[in-house]
Amino acid sequence: MSRRDRIWRGVGVILAVGACGVAAAMDRSALAVMVFPIALLGLTLMINGKRVVVALRAERRGHAHTAEAIHAVRLRRTRRRTDPIRSR
Repeated sequence: MSRRDRIWRGVGVILAVGACGVAAAMDRSALAVMVFPIALLGLTLMINGKRVVVALRAERRGHAHTAEAIHAVRLRRTRRRTDPIRSR
């Protein structure tokens, strides 16, 4: 795991724990629902790390295409790495 990936995952932990702490402090308040998206974003960051942009794009496109979108991005990335550099 790279340093950048650990940083993204750490930010996700901070967001999720912070949002859950705020929701717990607002005991039985309707405003606790307002921090729910922040907790979900934190969970996404914890799970996906630096690939969070790909995961958010896939979620925006719809659940049925999530795996396909992530797989397509990974294929493009590996193809770029294996293509020889062409000199002019």
